[in-house]
Amino acid sequence: MLNAFSVDVEDYFHPSEVQRYVTPEQWDGLPSRVEGSTRLMLRLLDRRGVRATFYVLGWVAERHPELIRSIAGAGHEIGCHSYAHQLVYDLTPEQFRADTLRALEVIQQACGVRCTSYRAPSYSITEKSLWALEILAGLGFTHDSSIYPIEHDRYGIPGFGLGARRMATAAGSILEVPPATVRLSSTRVCPVGGGGYLRLLPYRYTAAGVRRINQVEERPACLYVHPWEVDPGQPRLAKGRVARWRTYSGLEGMEAKLERLMSEFQFSTVSGAFPV
Repeated sequence: MLNAFSVDVEDYFHPSEVQRYVTPEQWDGLPSRVEGSTRLMLRLLDRRGVRATFYVLGWVAERHPELIRSIAGAGHEIGCHSYAHQLVYDLTPEQFRADTLRALEVIQQACGVRCTSYRAPSYSITEKSLWALEILAGLGFTHDSSIYPIEHDRYGIPGFGLGARRMATAAGSILEVPPATVRLSSTRVCPVGGGGYLRLLPYRYTAAGVRRINQVEERPACLYVHPWEVDPGQPRLAKGRVARWRTYSGLEGMEAKLERLMSEFQFSTVSGAFPV
């Protein structure tokens, strides 16, 4: 079974968990580490012969265009991760469209690619922001991977459905590709596709989940990680016990876990594993 592997290209100060303590106005004053951690990820993928989808933050593309050219030049799919990493449900439709257009422009300037796959910051397309799918379809996106079919304190649409599904909008259809989850009962769904779960839990949790999705449910799994998740040396900006645990636990062992994951399962891009 061919699964999707994806990387959300953002710096260590971009995650929503960290933005509670660092404002966007401070970003340019912080030492960037996205180049080194993303190139480490590129080397890991190259060793395993894996082509992935890199969802690029426009803010990063604007400041590190050579990095985005390297990603595209290595044969990976380039996707859009917004421009400023703002939660979709905190924006108006007009603000969301403007942010997405700005991201598309700077990413295309950096590497010559017009993105057709989108992922919202922190999976923030929820019930109250489903209007975003129509805007994405109207902008020419064929794939979206922004809806987590779970209940979470910051995102998710419980009951959405675990597999990829085509969403009809007034501007056309778009294929929604949720991150990997496993159904344990009629009411309980467990997420297994995120880098956080791979970092925080034993490797066998993610491996068992992907194996069940492939062999029992007979469908591909969509996994995602961030470059900062393979960077144990990053500054610790998040505060509070829960925020620091979510963000920084397991960084030291993440690269080895990813190596093992890629040796045990087959991966491709989002559009490769989930063709339209």
